[in-house]
Amino acid sequence: MNFFSKQVPAHPTSTRLRLSRGRPSLAFMGAATLALAGLGVAGVGGLGAGRASAQDTDADSGPQSTLSLPREVTMLGHSNPNLRRATAVVNGDIVTGTDVDQRLALILAANGNKVGPEETQRLRLQVLRNLIDETLEIQEAKTAEITIDNAEVDETYARVAQDNFHLSIPALDARLTAMGSSPASLKRQIRGEMSWQRVLRRNVQPFVNVSEVEVRELLDRLKASKGTEEYRLGEIYLSATPESRAQVAENARQIMTQLKQGGSFVAYARQYSEASTAAVGGDLGWIRLAQLPTELATAARGMGTGQLAGPIELHGGYSIIYLIDKRQVLTADPRDAVLALKQITLNLPSTTSDAEAARRADELAATVKTAHGCGGIDAAAAKIGAQVVANDSVRVRDLPAPLQQSLLALSLGESTQPFGSQKDGVRVLMLCGRDDPKAASGPSFEELMAQMEDDRVNKRAQMYLRDLRRDAIIDYN
Repeated sequence: MNFFSKQVPAHPTSTRLRLSRGRPSLAFMGAATLALAGLGVAGVGGLGAGRASAQDTDADSGPQSTLSLPREVTMLGHSNPNLRRATAVVNGDIVTGTDVDQRLALILAANGNKVGPEETQRLRLQVLRNLIDETLEIQEAKTAEITIDNAEVDETYARVAQDNFHLSIPALDARLTAMGSSPASLKRQIRGEMSWQRVLRRNVQPFVNVSEVEVRELLDRLKASKGTEEYRLGEIYLSATPESRAQVAENARQIMTQLKQGGSFVAYARQYSEASTAAVGGDLGWIRLAQLPTELATAARGMGTGQLAGPIELHGGYSIIYLIDKRQVLTADPRDAVLALKQITLNLPSTTSDAEAARRADELAATVKTAHGCGGIDAAAAKIGAQVVANDSVRVRDLPAPLQQSLLALSLGESTQPFGSQKDGVRVLMLCGRDDPKAASGPSFEELMAQMEDDRVNKRAQMYLRDLRRDAIIDYN
């Protein structure tokens, strides 16, 4: 692996999109669904976005619990809702099968089109529900006399093409078409996002308040916890009733299987998770284990970075969790150190035997020692035909895990043990400089207040959308 061609984050991240909810957002389109360009992390360390707890789920399902339903249900008549085509008329506006197919194509592309028929069908139904929500949001904007001009949508589309995919507009048009989607599908999603954000900005945000006392109390608790471990977790939460528990458990196991086979955690979280964090790809942000249900805390405590755990049975359903990263609260993380490195590479002919490869690796290690530091490594490497490449801005956390601890233990002028393969050549990294990170100060008062306000807006947005669904007239064809 050549660490000097391009630095890639060691762990997947998700971009937070404020005022969103549990369906694919523009951030998801860039970072997960199309899987064509990496996006950075936007968010405040030290406090997560929260999760929908078992109690939250029970509260949401309150009206359902008042229904007197028999345990054994016999369907009458010949109509089979499972045979309906994936189209709907939402308060008079049509969602076509083509709309569903084109949006589904984006999700399948994120998983390398390796999704099985059964999983594809479940995704299709979820996409239809997402499009219904999107339609309701656009309608609500029109009701509130909020206008989204075509020029605004086109401008955002052009920005997505450039910033997320580094493509021109015609090139993005062609790529979407090749996937089986279309520019119109992405532009409709852009319109839905812009419409909903402006509805919330007018009808929700002005009525959400966070007091200074609340923020200061949270800051004090954060400072009191300095040095304790924080975990950045992703979660897919599926709610279950006693009657549906077996089926939900099986669905969770199937999702877990897809994730282990390389499926996008962010994509599956957005499509399936019923937690409040679905809109940000399941990202709980930085949290302490004490903030989690006991079952999740127990599982997370024994996890390593990049590992999955689940399905984990909870009071109100099942969770699958993914450990993105861990750190200590308000403590500088050594992995944030920026290193100046020289990489010394000795290429090997394809006919090199294992014994000869081992001998050349020993030769490279001995040569590096004779250099006595970075100043003499170029001349020493030239004697055995090795190449030297320098990079002065390598973050430790961006390197493969096996190299991180090795490099953190080095002093200036020292080098790692040889590593590599016959195909990639034998390599050594020499430490030429190190800028240690400053002690983390945590979120500022303003950042923490903004995050708390966002959390409350998102919760109210979910209730808002739920009311729109309940009042909607939806006909399926």
